Amino acid sequence: MNIAHLSDLHFGVHDSEAAASLVADVAAAAPHLTVVTGDLTMRARPAEFRLARAFLDRLPSPVLVVTGNHDLPLDSPARLFRPYDRYRAAISAELDPVVHVPGLTAVGLQSMPRWRWKDGRVRRSQVTLVESTFAAAPPGDLRLVALHHPPFGRMLMNGRALLGAGADLLLAGHTHHPDVRPMNGTTVVVAGTSTSRRTRLTPSSWSRIATGDGVITVTERHFTGGGWQTARLLTVPA
Repeated sequence: MNIAHLSDLHFGVHDSEAAASLVADVAAAAPHLTVVTGDLTMRARPAEFRLARAFLDRLPSPVLVVTGNHDLPLDSPARLFRPYDRYRAAISAELDPVVHVPGLTAVGLQSMPRWRWKDGRVRRSQVTLVESTFAAAPPGDLRLVALHHPPFGRMLMNGRALLGAGADLLLAGHTHHPDVRPMNGTTVVVAGTSTSRRTRLTPSSWSRIATGDGVITVTERHFTGGGWQTARLLTVPA
């Protein structure tokens, strides 16, 4: 099973060269599922969402997408009364999407409440959605959760409850730095900054996740200006 994991696109302040070449690099991995864990835009402006939509349409399908903290408008009236309208109109009407492919059951979660500006929260009803979806999944399916905020420290309220919901893989973004951590029986994979110019510690990157033979292999692909290259390969027990 191959999964492509992208995050922090930040269209509006994106690296146009990285964005232009990323689709081909992802497609070469032949993913069974492409996951984008939020921050599609920089300031949730309509023009930025249009750029993000055009980019998503070029990625290998199926594509699972969730919101990030930058995908909610900063202006108070829209954030208070219609925080997800622009995302719903341009990207997806479903904020907690469920995707099934042979051998894989995946749940995406909207982890950015309107009343928090940076860090996130998972509601009890979302944890229940994950539990019920996995309970109904075919035996042997890889169980995956995707959201913007990783369950580290204070970045995600109720993160511990989510880690107990039965996921084999939890994919996140937000930190702008790729990471892989086994946590409570779940392998947490954080993607770096895929196309944004707002990189930290590492250049633009995305993660290829391969599962099989009892292991999970994460290959981090970095953009160097001359193209995409493998920078790090990590293997953890499944």
